[in-house]
Amino acid sequence: MILLSIIDQFKTGLLQTGWLEYIAVFAGIGSVWFSRKENILVYPVGLINTCIYIYLSVRGHLYGEASVNLYYTIMSIYGWIIWSKKDNTEHRPIIQIQFSTRKEWLWQLLFFSGFYIVIYSSLSWLKESFAPEAIPWADAFASATAYTGMWLMARKKVESWIWWIATNIASIPLYFIKGYVFTSVQFLVLLILAIAGLLSWRKKAMHAGS
Repeated sequence: MILLSIIDQFKTGLLQTGWLEYIAVFAGIGSVWFSRKENILVYPVGLINTCIYIYLSVRGHLYGEASVNLYYTIMSIYGWIIWSKKDNTEHRPIIQIQFSTRKEWLWQLLFFSGFYIVIYSSLSWLKESFAPEAIPWADAFASATAYTGMWLMARKKVESWIWWIATNIASIPLYFIKGYVFTSVQFLVLLILAIAGLLSWRKKAMHAGS
């Protein structure tokens, strides 16, 4: 019975999905596909996705996710600039795919923890004051992992995909519950692409280091 209810909700959600969400979903999938290929188109395509989702997230009272997409927008511009830089001799990108050091892993965990605390506290206050529909702990986790993943993606760190995997796992049920069914499907596709991205970037980093 529960499975049938989920399937019915899924069908209803797809029928109610607006054209903006469809555009954002396909742009998001395209962006992750380009990032897996280490193609700079990840950023202009990603900007289409993030700008639309700022609007959709605010409308759905997902304020943490709205902040994430604003951050995505800023980091996409930053990443676009960084990925475009090439050395003057070999004309290769200055930043190469690489693994994080132990010290960088520590900074990542601190970065995630700091954002989680801030976002969770802010959303808890919003839930009591303005947005009773908010889900502070889930939204904060999805948001903080995404903040971390985007930061590392701009620096071409292999571990960025680990954070994206965590973001996608958290976001699938979060958006489904909020009624953005097609978006939850997007995160399922992105989860698969993130796993493929992790394997691909890991291989490239190991090859570069050998």
